[in-house]
Amino acid sequence: MTTTPTSPGPTSGPTSGTAEDAGRPDRRPALAGSQVAAVLAAVLLVGLAASWLMLVLGGGADGTAPEALQEAGVDPGSTTLWAIPVLGFVADAAAVVVVGCLLVPLLIVKRLGDDLGGVSRRATRTATWAALVWAVSVLVSAVFETSDAWAIPVLDLPYDTLRQQLFESGQGQASIVQVVLVLLVATVTRWVATAREAAWLLGVTMVALVPPVLVGHSASSGSHDLAIVSMVVHVLPAVLWVGGVLALWWRLLDAPRSRARAVRRFSAIATWCFAATALSGVINAWVRAGGLDGLLTSAYGRGTIVKAVTLVVLGVLAWQLRRRLAAGLDDGTGEQTDAAAKLPVRTFLLLTGAELLWMSVAIGLGVALSRTPPPVGEPYASGAEELLGGPMPPAPSFENLLLGVNASGVGLLVVIGGLSAYAVGLRTLHRRGDRWPVLRTVSFVAGIAIIGYTTLGGLGVYSHVMFSAHMVSHMLLSMVAPILLVAGGPVNLALNALPGSDVRGGQGPRQILAAALQSRPAAVLSHPVVAAVLFVGSLYGVYFTGAFGWLMENHLGHAWMEIHFLITGYLFYESLVGIAPVPHRLSHLARLGLLLLVAPFHAFFSIALMSSTQPVGESFYAQLDRPFAQDLAADQYLGGSLSWAVGEIPILMVALLLLGQWFRYDRAESRRHDRREDASDDAELRAYNDRLAAMTRADHEADR
Repeated sequence: MTTTPTSPGPTSGPTSGTAEDAGRPDRRPALAGSQVAAVLAAVLLVGLAASWLMLVLGGGADGTAPEALQEAGVDPGSTTLWAIPVLGFVADAAAVVVVGCLLVPLLIVKRLGDDLGGVSRRATRTATWAALVWAVSVLVSAVFETSDAWAIPVLDLPYDTLRQQLFESGQGQASIVQVVLVLLVATVTRWVATAREAAWLLGVTMVALVPPVLVGHSASSGSHDLAIVSMVVHVLPAVLWVGGVLALWWRLLDAPRSRARAVRRFSAIATWCFAATALSGVINAWVRAGGLDGLLTSAYGRGTIVKAVTLVVLGVLAWQLRRRLAAGLDDGTGEQTDAAAKLPVRTFLLLTGAELLWMSVAIGLGVALSRTPPPVGEPYASGAEELLGGPMPPAPSFENLLLGVNASGVGLLVVIGGLSAYAVGLRTLHRRGDRWPVLRTVSFVAGIAIIGYTTLGGLGVYSHVMFSAHMVSHMLLSMVAPILLVAGGPVNLALNALPGSDVRGGQGPRQILAAALQSRPAAVLSHPVVAAVLFVGSLYGVYFTGAFGWLMENHLGHAWMEIHFLITGYLFYESLVGIAPVPHRLSHLARLGLLLLVAPFHAFFSIALMSSTQPVGESFYAQLDRPFAQDLAADQYLGGSLSWAVGEIPILMVALLLLGQWFRYDRAESRRHDRREDASDDAELRAYNDRLAAMTRADHEADR
């Protein structure tokens, strides 16, 4: 968002991954180290001030202790009430620093396997100390949160109460998991030697951001799935975006060529991060505020609007910086120059520094909003509603199944993300003058449409409350949608649309994806036998081990099943009829045999469901106490029947598709052979005839 578009051509910077500091420093003096530290401190203070103002105006400074304790006049103390947001802001800022420092090698290195240069090594050392600050802040904050939850001053907090909160409550367990992951990052950063290792560690860092989201306001809001998934999608891109800007601003000031390369690479990342942060923020605010009325009339809603305005300002600043950097025109030699390398340091600092300032304000507002009670309050009137994340739907009917709407975060993520990425890939090919088969696009869109119906439509509504509807949803997600997605060739589209390296001999997104497809993990997961085992084994593992009931009783359990079914189905059908360049591709006969081997296992599964006298997930459905389809055994029999019927059709479709591919392959091989023979004037046929003639003459001579 903050930089020029990527360019597939080489840069003017150094081409060695270890020579990242070789760029000439700007002639105009940059800010001194003390000045940079002073500016960063000012940015943090502005963010804290924004958080304090929002807490005071929004009521978040009053604490979150149970209402009965507050009415009794029990007070955890002002130290606790103010320490929590301050520590939260410090933890978030430290997380941003860790992410930014680990991004530095990825933004400037030539190849992922290259050793880290001086700038990258200094960045990873900073990440070590920032991770320690992050871990300590989270741990100390957990102590103050216990004080707040029990309305006990922190100095009077009993050890048993603290232990119970940390190890038995969801919030405490999330803090412990986060601290363990962050300490792992702090430890391993000391031994990071290549950009690939930094990338893996960045992935661990992003995972460490997730646990608090699963137990925050979103976890207690209506529409569990939508609230939690939207918040995860909001937090991760936002931290990546802010961390990237910090990396450009702080660690790459004195190396203009490295900065130019980093700016160009960060452009596409920032654009996607901004889009994901903005859209997910709107969705999450809508859910937690209870709609437009809650946004306009509550302190939480007004704070959310202020944060949205801050995001708009950030977008404008980022656009201004991108416009300035896009001014790199012909320098008189006929070659395009890098504006990021020629832009004066102070101008670059002014623009990105202003962006960091507003980002700090946004983080401060986010910390304050996490302490501000949303207007929806307790949205559940019964235990069944809490399990479902919303009210019990009416009795199923054709109209309800066809026109029903379900708030699914996973569904929105897959539908919006999948269509957006595919559309960007098509646009890239179109602008380049390349063509993409229309039928592949139609097939992919049809697959996404099926996913949308099973997760966001009427079937998604009843898949949460009826086993029969769940099984139809399962079959569509694992056996129908993946076939259409595979036929759409998204992997091949990505390989054609992603940019190559911006450095001669380097690795760009296209090369990284191609290498990932040939890696050992990809080879294992895409192996036809492994894919078949995952595809069939998950049926028996989920439904006949008691895992189904446990997953359905958890907020994201059903969402996890949807993702699992979709991924395993995609892997299986990719191994059979896909066109992606995976390491293992069996012969057509072997693939057909594998399909015929898998089909009976699916049929046995459906028969086992129909003949079972013990309903799957009985405890979960008993808690729902639904007013319709109360005979669980009959509903399961219906689910098994539908599973058998719906599952056989895709298998037949794949068998016919596989036979068609086999036929086309043989015809293509025959045409290639004919062309080869025509080019050689039937040399192979003449050589064969000569061998036969020689054998005949030898036989005649032997008879004599």
